[in-house]
Amino acid sequence: MSPSPLVIVLPLCAAVLHATWNAALRSSADRLWFVTVMSFSSSLAALPLVVMLPPPLKESWGYLGVSALLQVIYSFLLAYAYALGELGLVYPIVRGTVPLLVTVGGFLLAGQRLGGLALLGIVLISLAIVSQAFGSARTERKAVTHAIVTALFVAGYVIADALGVRRAGNPQSYAAWIWVIYGALMPAGFVLLRGPIAPRPVAGSGETWKAAAAGLLSFGSYGAVIAALALGNVGAISALRETSIVFSALIGRLFLGETLSLRRALVCLTVTAGAVLIGYAR
Repeated sequence: MSPSPLVIVLPLCAAVLHATWNAALRSSADRLWFVTVMSFSSSLAALPLVVMLPPPLKESWGYLGVSALLQVIYSFLLAYAYALGELGLVYPIVRGTVPLLVTVGGFLLAGQRLGGLALLGIVLISLAIVSQAFGSARTERKAVTHAIVTALFVAGYVIADALGVRRAGNPQSYAAWIWVIYGALMPAGFVLLRGPIAPRPVAGSGETWKAAAAGLLSFGSYGAVIAALALGNVGAISALRETSIVFSALIGRLFLGETLSLRRALVCLTVTAGAVLIGYAR
C-alpha cells in the first residue's frame, strides 16, 4: 500500500521549517538573545498541551530533565557555532553528525546491529565531515569543530528522549513537558552568561519578534515530525526529514548571500545521502 501523501508532506515541511529557523538564528544580530526568545515562544505554544494531557509517568522525569538541560547547552553551542561559520557550513555538519553518533552509539552501547545501508551512511557522512574539516581554512575548521561538539549534545538528548519517552506513558505529554522545562532553563542559562534579561539594544523589537516567530517554527517543525510518525514508517520519515540539509544550503545561498561552492554543495549532498541511508536502515 502506498504511503499517505501526509507522510511525505509533513516531514518535508518539518525540514523546511527547521532549516528556516536555523537561517533566522544565523542571521540574527545577537544569537544568544535570539535563541532565548525562541525558547519563550516555543514553550508558550506547548503550554496548552501540558494543561490538556496527563503528566508523564514519574519513571520518565529523570530523562526529561536531562534532555531539557542538554537542549539548553545545545542551543547555546549552536548560537556560538553560527558566530563562527555560515549556515551552509555548520548546519549540515550538525544534522549529519547526529544520526551518525546515534547509530554508532546504539551499536556500541546497546548492541544494535548495523546493516549495509547504515554502514554506508556512516561512511558517507564521515568522509564528508572529514573533507570539510581538513579541506577548509582555519576559521572554517574551528566552526566545523564547534558544530561537531554541538552535535554531541544533540545526540545526547536524542538518546535521553528515546529512553524517557518509553517510560512516559504518553509521548505527546513527554514532548510538551520537554518544551516547558527547556523554556524555563534557557532564561536561567542566559542570566548566568549575560546577566539580567532585558530587550537587547543591538537586537531591537524587530529582532525579538523574529526570534519569537522562529520559536514557533521550531515548535511547528517538531509537531510535523510527531504527526508524521503517527502515520508512517520511522525510517522513511527520518530520511525525508534530513532533506533539511539541502534546504539549508539553498536558504543560505538565496537569502543570506552565502557562497554555495561546488565543494560545499557536494558535502551537503553527501551528508544528506548518508543521513537518508541511516534513516531508511532504522
